[in-house]
Amino acid sequence: MAYTAPRMSASLALTYAFATALVVGLLLKFWLASRQVRHVARHRGTVPEAFASTITLAAHQKAADYTIAKSRFGIVEMAWSTALLLGWTLLGGLDLLNRALTDLLGGGMWQQLALLAAFSLIGGLLELPFSLWQTFRLEERFGFNKMTLRLWLADGFKGMLVGAIIGLPLAALILWLMGAAGARWWLWAWLVWVGFNLTLMLIYPTFIAPLFNKFQPLDDATLKSRVTALMKRCGFAAKGLFVMDGSRRSAHANAYFTGSGSSKRVVFYDTLLRQLNAGEVEAVLAHELGHFKHRHVMKRMVAMFAMSLAGFALLGWLSSQVWFYTGLGVQPNLAAPNDALALLLFMLAVPVFGVFLSPLAAMLSRKHEFEADAYAVAQTSSTDLSNALLKLYQDNASTLTPDPVFVKFYYSHPPASERLARMAIA
Repeated sequence: MAYTAPRMSASLALTYAFATALVVGLLLKFWLASRQVRHVARHRGTVPEAFASTITLAAHQKAADYTIAKSRFGIVEMAWSTALLLGWTLLGGLDLLNRALTDLLGGGMWQQLALLAAFSLIGGLLELPFSLWQTFRLEERFGFNKMTLRLWLADGFKGMLVGAIIGLPLAALILWLMGAAGARWWLWAWLVWVGFNLTLMLIYPTFIAPLFNKFQPLDDATLKSRVTALMKRCGFAAKGLFVMDGSRRSAHANAYFTGSGSSKRVVFYDTLLRQLNAGEVEAVLAHELGHFKHRHVMKRMVAMFAMSLAGFALLGWLSSQVWFYTGLGVQPNLAAPNDALALLLFMLAVPVFGVFLSPLAAMLSRKHEFEADAYAVAQTSSTDLSNALLKLYQDNASTLTPDPVFVKFYYSHPPASERLARMAIA
């Protein structure tokens, strides 16, 4: 791959832009988290009037305390993640790792794969204390964690193994394309990425998900009959209805569709079936069907592929610019491929600038949730959906009084008050 001559001004401009975006983004996230903590704490003492007859003060205060605890934990985690990002880039951590592996392995494909693997392993180890704390202190404190340390370790090991089995060959193929496919390598790499994601959607339900959870066919005859009738009424077909042992890991409840085409499955957490009656489960499923009826999944997939195409095209240009590396704290080896370095730097830098687009993505997601709610209300009982949402908000300790600005920036789902108000109007 050919490199253009370095331009000190471009390198410094990137350094300043990256550092500025990093600091501004961190301060913005701190400010938003602080607003959320203050707003939730200020409304902790009283259940909102709209929920006074359905939510107890104790449940409302538990949700407030859980939200505040998560927000404060998130502030510490953000600070640590920012420090790590700074360490990897401008402070030279990635450059040091790359040089060490180059000295050890030379400058070929094995060195590049080793760099990707070592970066992932070191990064995972550095984030490990936060994962442990969140699972065994934060979630445990509020009664949500059901995992043992043994299960947690087993999940981590299996996740790492699956990631290596799937990720390393994919990375090797993309690295090979970067070096062998000429100036348009990024287009071929994007096609590989699209194919990989589509294939993963097909194989995940059957081969990957069962490695972590047990899936049993839904055996509740009454519920199965209602769900089957709903799906037929909505013109939706699935390969099967399954119950997942989510209670092995968490008390949180959920339901989702997985797979694509003929491999689509409907999956209910066992915790969901314990908390909701048949009509409420049907309403929750109708909401999920609403996403498919409005083609939200397809729209998001197309948007993801379009953004990834733009990302690969941008990477195709940046990877040949020396200032891209030097501006982010790395000295590229002009006598050997730097493709793995380019991939890592791009993955580290893009989220720093992309954080400012979060409100747009969140707004679009909330719009989709309202549309799915409206579809569910048209297909099932609005009372069942309202009751189901209230139970899920309560059982998951979701605050009923989030900060409005925080909501607009982060919330992918509308607050309970907004969702229930829309249903009442409908």
